[in-house]
Amino acid sequence: MLAGNVRTLVAGISATLLMAAGSGTTAAAQDADHFVPSRPETVSWGWFPLDKPPVLTIDSGDTVRIDTLSHAGATQNDHPDLSLGLLGVTPDEILPDVLDFWASRPGRPREGRSGHVITGPIAIRGAEPGDVLEIQVLEIATRVPYGINNTSPTGGVFSPAYPGSRPDDARRDIAAGRHLIRTAVVNSREVALFGDGIHVPLAPFMGIMAVAPDPVVGEPGVTVPGVQASRPPGLFGGNLDVKDLTAGSTLYLPVLQPDALFYVGDPHSAQGDGEVSGTAIEQSLTGTFRFVLHEDRELTAPRAETDTHYVLMGIDLDLDRALQKAVEEVVAFLTAEHGLSPDRALSLASIAVDFQVAEAVDLTQVVTGRIPKSLFGR
Repeated sequence: MLAGNVRTLVAGISATLLMAAGSGTTAAAQDADHFVPSRPETVSWGWFPLDKPPVLTIDSGDTVRIDTLSHAGATQNDHPDLSLGLLGVTPDEILPDVLDFWASRPGRPREGRSGHVITGPIAIRGAEPGDVLEIQVLEIATRVPYGINNTSPTGGVFSPAYPGSRPDDARRDIAAGRHLIRTAVVNSREVALFGDGIHVPLAPFMGIMAVAPDPVVGEPGVTVPGVQASRPPGLFGGNLDVKDLTAGSTLYLPVLQPDALFYVGDPHSAQGDGEVSGTAIEQSLTGTFRFVLHEDRELTAPRAETDTHYVLMGIDLDLDRALQKAVEEVVAFLTAEHGLSPDRALSLASIAVDFQVAEAVDLTQVVTGRIPKSLFGR
């Protein structure tokens, strides 16, 4: 339960923060070349359609402000007023987009899909398979002053389907539930008001950034021809849940379909590496992005960079193999970009590169190799 002083703080600023965060009035948002709202016609539910007409077509170099919706509060059977109201959200705090999406659910196909609400696709004119799409994350802003995190004794890394689980594992003494987490500006910084004396600094990012995949039945998340479920990430990006992808970062994805067809969703305002309960703070966000097309480049996995690090990724159903793949990606990067021999690259990887579990709960698991840019001096 929130302490009384925290409740007072929330009550005093919730409406103001909702209006400010959702208004998109910052310089980056105002200066974007295009805007895509999260309306029923601009979102998909749990997959990346290959034949959906683009909601927007842009040129390389264009910037786009994109609204996204959290699935938490928008996809359940109960009306959002009831579902979110039981957690303490008032009707005026619920985005109209949430209500409209919720009402559109009955006509949407579900077989083979996951639960995310995903905005797109955005076509990048001239993109062809074999190119690379650079996505610069210019700004991420919260749209509402709250998010939701779920816990369960059999969810996340405690799921019986998790690769590390064993049939004789004891049931954990953890309550199942949805936890409303209020967010607010405290001392000029936006934080999650977790409880008595616990403020979690927000570091919002999009859990899903993807190009249209090339789905093959039998691969992770593909049980229906042509339908790539949004839960497992892959070569196309998708549900990477890499928390480094905040404002100021850049993601690189290999183009797999004509026009690339970019999708974005699963907005998170804060997440620990691993996302061990199965969810982060699931909170609707607005992102502003610049898209740059690179022709005739080759990527064998998604990669990213921040001001301080190159971020290489290994993705696999098995966490150990995901680590191996991340190491291979780091070695290949150091060899190609910095002229090291493979053995010297592996040596540097072992003494100077941090390998972290970005997420371990979305069927395929993601390990990042974070190479400090400071290693390379001049």
